[in-house]
Amino acid sequence: MTVSLGSMPLWRCGVRRPLNAHLHRISSMRCRGFSSYLVTPKELDEALKKNAPTAISTAPKVIPICAAWFMPNDPEKRTGLQVFLKKRIPTARFFDIDEIKDQESEWPHMLPTCDAFADAMSKMGVRREDEVVVYDTEELGLFSAPRVAWTMRVYGHPKVHILNNFRLWVKEGYPIETGPPEVPNITKYPVPAYNTDMVVKFAEMKTIGYDYGKEGSEEIQILDARSKGRWEGTEPEPRAGIRSGHMPGSTSLPFQELLDPETKALLPQEELKKVFESKHLDPKTPFITTCGTGVTAAIIEAALKEAEFGSEHDRRLYDGSWTEWASRVSPSSGLIQSKTSESGKS
Repeated sequence: MTVSLGSMPLWRCGVRRPLNAHLHRISSMRCRGFSSYLVTPKELDEALKKNAPTAISTAPKVIPICAAWFMPNDPEKRTGLQVFLKKRIPTARFFDIDEIKDQESEWPHMLPTCDAFADAMSKMGVRREDEVVVYDTEELGLFSAPRVAWTMRVYGHPKVHILNNFRLWVKEGYPIETGPPEVPNITKYPVPAYNTDMVVKFAEMKTIGYDYGKEGSEEIQILDARSKGRWEGTEPEPRAGIRSGHMPGSTSLPFQELLDPETKALLPQEELKKVFESKHLDPKTPFITTCGTGVTAAIIEAALKEAEFGSEHDRRLYDGSWTEWASRVSPSSGLIQSKTSESGKS
């Protein structure tokens, strides 16, 4: 394991304090937590320095969680684990979204069972009282971290944040670790409850699709994070056998529009609001976010949360997203729309 701090010194001289008093001071400082869902590199670095210095301490810690993930059609055949081993935040744990999922589902990234989630958190050495900050890759910028952060919130982890972002962490010279990580001490994470109010399943989405445009049906805004071409049905899906197109009444909102074009960090709050307003979205109407397999849909969800656009209780994510939808609805149902089909109706 190698640690690089750029121009920062590895050790700093200071006054030695009694360990118990030092741990008490750290514990009281950590109780304050972060003030926002999004965390800057500077904020995370300062928080990590305040972690208790011993493994035996029972004080809550800030734990970086690496959620690195690449699309199955990645031209360089990269994997999340590869980049985690290559470059990561010191003390980070790896959350593999291709493994921590519903293993019995045929859809790629469905939420794991409550038991499986608790087991994964235990193996990562996370306790319920710990504060987690999820990040992804320098290569892609903000991409898969929001999905893991959303998953943790679904299972009720009290303190969850997203680093905005790892590319800036590296660029600004904060500590980097490489090579095989130290194995964390296994914890006994309690089996959590599942917050059904944050998740939409296929049966409900199908009803919403059939009811779209009907008199008296509930107004719901469906935001699709895939590319405009995939939404229009003019570009192929990255998974073989899946037809492109979109759900009735959905709005195309490619997640890239929510990111800074250079840093790939989530835009500031006011700029996010302008993007939502440009799509003629109504903050008083419930949102459902979707994408290919439920990963980048969480970027839109995170942006809505950060911008405080709409009610916290009116933002949900369709877990199966387009891969499940296009695989399960009938081609003759009218539930897969495209630019071609819509122009044919005009």
